[in-house]
Amino acid sequence: MDEKGWGDSDRITREYFDSLLLEMRHLDGRKPDTSFSLYGESFSTPVMTAPLSHLDQVHEKGMVELAKGAARAGAVNWAGMGEDDELWEITQTGAKTIKIIKPYADNRLIFDKIEHAAKCGVLAVGMDIDHAFDVYGGYDCVRGYEMKPKSREEIMEFVRASSVPFVIKGILSERDAYKSLEAGARGLVISHHHGIMDYAVPPLMILPDILKVTGEEIPVFVDCGITTAADVFKALALGATAVCVGRVLLKPLEEEGAEGVCREIGRITGKLKGFMAKTGCCDLSHMDKTVIRRKFG
Repeated sequence: MDEKGWGDSDRITREYFDSLLLEMRHLDGRKPDTSFSLYGESFSTPVMTAPLSHLDQVHEKGMVELAKGAARAGAVNWAGMGEDDELWEITQTGAKTIKIIKPYADNRLIFDKIEHAAKCGVLAVGMDIDHAFDVYGGYDCVRGYEMKPKSREEIMEFVRASSVPFVIKGILSERDAYKSLEAGARGLVISHHHGIMDYAVPPLMILPDILKVTGEEIPVFVDCGITTAADVFKALALGATAVCVGRVLLKPLEEEGAEGVCREIGRITGKLKGFMAKTGCCDLSHMDKTVIRRKFG
């Protein structure tokens, strides 16, 4: 990161979220509904867990407890890097889970993990393509595993190898969105991996441009910096299918395990309904980007 922190992408993202204001629209209002469908399954809320990893230091079997909480809340669960037996335990909770695989240099490992994820019964599988390089331009290394950038052709091979929808995480440009669509991706996650690069464009700033690429062909999710119901509402109003929340779930997970995760997702969803009710957005298919205004000055 630059020495003064001016390029901190998390800070820039927070400032962009806070620059977006909301109109109120009360006439002809209706009680809101936050349910939606994804890959043939129904969910109560568009507030999903983020693809976190290695949560045993937060709570015993933290990833499994996170999944239990998501299942109880009627939310999509995401899982990041982890061992095969952990993913099996996660899916056995009943949580509808999307497994994200790192861009390992060894493609054989990727194919093995795609196959294992399908056997575990995941909702979808995918890759966080933004973890290929370190800050010095060399190949990244995560927990002893070397990473490597993937070509569109390699992504096509992963898509063909998967019996469930394949999702690309780490999209932050129209260019990568086009290439992902061409490769057969069935979902995109707009994310800068919580500041993996300084001066990264805020996900909500690039979201409208990416939606012009995808149209209504595939779901588009937003990750990074979403900590409040207002953040969730703004992402949905601008066209996101659903959002990932991560860090705000860690304290509830630490203190109460699955019950804390469920309660926090429910709390955010409840306040989301409040924003929807006060802006005339009756359900997720009737979100309206025209309620968003940029802060003056």
